[in-house]
Amino acid sequence: MNRSPNSTTKILSGPPKAADRTLHPDRIKELTLLGLIALAVIVFGLVIDGYFSGRFFNRVSTSVVVVVILAAAQSLVIISRNVDLSVGSIVGVAAYLTADFLQNNSGANPLVAVLIAVAVGAVLGSVNGLLVAYGGVPAIIVTLGTLALFRTLVSLYSGGSNVTADALPDWVIELNASTIVSGGGFDMRTTFAVAIVVILVLQWLLARMRWGRRLYAIGSNPEAAAQAGIPAKRLVLWSFMGSGALAGLAGFMFMVRVGTISATAGSGLELESVAAAVVGGVSILGGSGTVLGAFLGAVLIDTLRLSLVRVPQVSEFWRDAVLGVLVLLSVIADGLLTRRLSRRAAEQRAVHPDTTADTSERPPTTSQEAIRA
Repeated sequence: MNRSPNSTTKILSGPPKAADRTLHPDRIKELTLLGLIALAVIVFGLVIDGYFSGRFFNRVSTSVVVVVILAAAQSLVIISRNVDLSVGSIVGVAAYLTADFLQNNSGANPLVAVLIAVAVGAVLGSVNGLLVAYGGVPAIIVTLGTLALFRTLVSLYSGGSNVTADALPDWVIELNASTIVSGGGFDMRTTFAVAIVVILVLQWLLARMRWGRRLYAIGSNPEAAAQAGIPAKRLVLWSFMGSGALAGLAGFMFMVRVGTISATAGSGLELESVAAAVVGGVSILGGSGTVLGAFLGAVLIDTLRLSLVRVPQVSEFWRDAVLGVLVLLSVIADGLLTRRLSRRAAEQRAVHPDTTADTSERPPTTSQEAIRA
């Protein structure tokens, strides 16, 4: 959960041992999202014929891949109390350069194409990271600038020409339709499986590795993190590089899904990624949230979007309004939950000053906890 930036020394103390089994706020958010997804599926299933078919599941699992990976990328920087509005442009640059490489090297190994996309994203992400971490420029200003800059550079490089699907190797189109497991009309697409692996790996790294736990500490309380000796600048740089690398991977997935790539590829994805992360419980104030929650946020948004399209009574205007309402409600709910849990923790510390909560199953929420990790 978030901590006040004015406090530099507080350490979360918990309830007595009997209450240590209460769910962590991040788990509550994730379970709430699962409940909302289930509720949405049940409601739409009652009003849309054939909704529970494998065809709809396959549509969602295919279309959500790019946003899922971008939501994970966005989570890395939001947790550190920053934001990356250039991820959509990074997707476009990585997708176009990778597609351009493949049309000129049709025999290239698919792994080489993936590495090119990830490397392009990491380089562009490092530009953001250097300006934010070492240049001291606010992340929203930097990434707004690079959003336009990266898009302009790829437009100049492309000269206004597109890379068409028929110029790409056959495996690019085949990969989008390939499945790992199929049954009863439900397909586990290869791209969706890769996205799940990315989410699980990042979830584990952020919760278990020291750099991940320190990233939470930076977002939770930057002043305390600096006093505790955490290398905040270096970690922020790495978070932007990681975000860029993931955006590059999303660019590869975008190329696989769409086929024909233009210089405007990825436009608007930056807002979708922020929405998915925020709806998924990643606090825009930093220091709280999980990539698993961001994944569920992306799935919820895409489920609603694709479901509302099949309800003719709902106009496109209202479909966009639903997303806006979701983001607002998520921010409000996060603030209310944070304040309530903060008050409860303060009351428990007053009653049991010598007890501390078990922190083994959650990321640290203070710099002191990160150092002890």
